[in-house]
Amino acid sequence: MNIKSLSKVDLGFFPTPIVTLSRLSTVLGGPEILMKRDDLTGLALGGNKTRKLAFILHDAIAKGCDTVITAGASQSNHCRQTAAAAAQLQLECHLVLGGQAPDTPNGNLLLDTLFEPKIHWAGQHRKGEDIPKITKALAAQGKKPYVIPYGGSSELGAYSFVNALEELETQIETNTLSHLIFASSSGGTHAGLMLGKALLNKQYELIGINIDKGETDAVPFDQFIINLANKTSQFINANITFSHDDLILNSDYVGEGYGVVGEPEKEAIALMAKHEGILLDPVYTGRAMAGLIDMIRSGKLTQQDKVLFWHTGGAPSLFAYADKFKH
Repeated sequence: MNIKSLSKVDLGFFPTPIVTLSRLSTVLGGPEILMKRDDLTGLALGGNKTRKLAFILHDAIAKGCDTVITAGASQSNHCRQTAAAAAQLQLECHLVLGGQAPDTPNGNLLLDTLFEPKIHWAGQHRKGEDIPKITKALAAQGKKPYVIPYGGSSELGAYSFVNALEELETQIETNTLSHLIFASSSGGTHAGLMLGKALLNKQYELIGINIDKGETDAVPFDQFIINLANKTSQFINANITFSHDDLILNSDYVGEGYGVVGEPEKEAIALMAKHEGILLDPVYTGRAMAGLIDMIRSGKLTQQDKVLFWHTGGAPSLFAYADKFKH
């Protein structure tokens, strides 16, 4: 296979470190647990979207674009990192955020405002439904807009996690891993990890913990991930095809839906903070870690396993959920 090599801009600090969660493992009586700290990528307090944006924004600049536009929830980690990257690269930035403007910005939204993007409040439309009309208006003003898809989940965004797995290979002996577990939400990270695992011929079980009940582009989320993995494979000439048999998307932990914090998320965040001094976020990594904890307690993960948890970041949103963590 003649795998295409893609270029990127320098946005973060890599490789991100790997730590062992020995105290958490002892408390749970579970397997050895490692954590890949993509919350430490550096861009605007870090997160996995830095990887995606490095490739996506290289493409935007190469195409002569002067403006970027993307969308997300009001506490979107992706939008926060996009605004920061745009500021760093001196690109005009437009964020299309779900909900209404609050009286006082907090968490990710507070950080967004510091980078001074143009924020468009979109009510129920948190996945970019309003982007086409805004893009058209920007083009009419003589700007050259570049649309970054929801969560950065394009072929370029997914490819960044093929690149991330190659990074992982330089850090640890991955043949000893039994499972790699992560939060799966917009699909790009999941698709990229699937492709990277296939290219590297790895045998560990890749488990995405589903974060959201909704669909992506009116396609069921599981099918969206498979489609994106296949498109990314074609994009880089990998000649690998995926089907539902290749996807593990665990939807047991979506609770009341996206951004609704329940007891499992609160417990996971508390356990990580108390025993490891590491912060998870309420929406993504808190839910994914809650899933990992439940899999240990239910016996699906045992002391004979060795698990890597991919920390995708998001801790700034903790401040916006302060009322959920009152003792």
